[in-house]
Amino acid sequence: METNVEAQRGVPVLLAQGISKVFPGVRALMDVDLEVHEGEIHGLVGKNGAGKSTLVRILMGLEQPDAGVIQLDGRRFRSISPSEALKAGVAYVPQHASMMDSLTVAENILAGAMPKGPLGLIDWNAVYKESTERLGRLGLHLDVHKPVEGLRVAEQTMLAIAKALFGKARLIILDEPTAPLPRADINRLFGFIRSLKDKGIAFIYISHHLEEVFEICDRVTVLRDGRVVATRNATDLNMALLTQLVAGENVREYERKSTAQEVSKVLEVIALTRRGHYEDINFTVGQGEVIGISGLHGCGAEALGAALFGLEGRGVGEVLINGRPYTARNPHEALEQGLAYLPQDRYRFGLVGFRPVRENVTYSILARLLGLFNIVKVSEERRVVQEYLDGLGIVTPSQEQMVRFLSGGNQQKVVFAKLAVTRPSVLILHEPTFGIDVRSKLDIFRIIDELSTQGVAIVIISTEVRELISVCDRILVMYQGRITEEFEKGHPRTTPENILRAMEGGNNHANR
Repeated sequence: METNVEAQRGVPVLLAQGISKVFPGVRALMDVDLEVHEGEIHGLVGKNGAGKSTLVRILMGLEQPDAGVIQLDGRRFRSISPSEALKAGVAYVPQHASMMDSLTVAENILAGAMPKGPLGLIDWNAVYKESTERLGRLGLHLDVHKPVEGLRVAEQTMLAIAKALFGKARLIILDEPTAPLPRADINRLFGFIRSLKDKGIAFIYISHHLEEVFEICDRVTVLRDGRVVATRNATDLNMALLTQLVAGENVREYERKSTAQEVSKVLEVIALTRRGHYEDINFTVGQGEVIGISGLHGCGAEALGAALFGLEGRGVGEVLINGRPYTARNPHEALEQGLAYLPQDRYRFGLVGFRPVRENVTYSILARLLGLFNIVKVSEERRVVQEYLDGLGIVTPSQEQMVRFLSGGNQQKVVFAKLAVTRPSVLILHEPTFGIDVRSKLDIFRIIDELSTQGVAIVIISTEVRELISVCDRILVMYQGRITEEFEKGHPRTTPENILRAMEGGNNHANR
């Protein structure tokens, strides 16, 4: 393990030494050391499957280590229970903060301890006053009367952090807290985290967005294949070195070599309007062409992708696939008419985690695999699945492995396999590299390139501007429900700065 760390002045909040964990057939962690100090933001990075999730589960008491010790709040543990972890001041804030969404901010803050009046009824004036005062002491100003489901994602994350602090948390584990937030919300969240750091709160910050490590973290621990390969001060790292430590190799930025030429139109969207979501949407995608659609959260791109797949109403207008009217009203009809969709939340909407890889790949084509008496032809199913496991480089012990035990990158590839096996004419990908490591991203880009060379028309909806520039023939920018800009691959205007300016409503229309 490499170390190059200045002496820390803060008191250790967490000291984990020699943590090891083995699952059947998988060595998840080997002799892992992690030290986090008071008032420190400590980055924890690594590829999918590197051991980050297992380490966090051990720190939270959800898994027991096979070896090693944990010191929290001055106490040493060979193993720890969830209640002991909470009592010692450890809190976990997942990517999608789990709260009672239909209740107000105030009710979420004071749940289980609502102030009551003389008759035993809830004193709502006291509820709103106390919750406002609590948030104010943290420098957080939210409308306590507002239901949590009405908050922005960044505000929900800040509220979850605040709740943890009200529970006396001293160490807060943040898991991918910025995905997929617009820049203004990231700035606000980071400002809140820094203000708590100044009060002595410690953070473990987990993210696949490596550039954030340099913006928010004091130190960084890199896990690879279950081992710590480096703990460094963030100021002693650069992007190239950190990427190399994470991947275990030099990883060059991907640049798609093949580009679509003058080819037939596969997808045509004509004057598509759904009031309140998007208006007068017009674009085409040719055979083998890859286009990107980007914009800030709420710009309408996400709603457009879901509507085209039949997850939501499409509104008025016309959509053609290969010159024929596209009339799908639900995902089943969409797949039958040649349009497939990869959702951003692959685990919730793209996979059945407790079922094997084999079933997840073939759910979408079971009708093709039925034989006599409507029984699935298992040998044919296994042949098809193996073809896609090999072709997409999916790493799994067997076709019978439950998908939830695969790394995030391999889960994403399984979703790709499920879609590719339908042989779609159009493939819509919503944040296809969301939550996966740098090595897996390159694999995903190569899969996209391979599908495009097979003639599939591909639409990528993403906020990862640099990735879109690398992989797309054209990039459309949406702002307030409309397509306002188009950027062509290789054009001098096609820069991250210009695209980000357009996403924020910059007036470049004269240059279109």
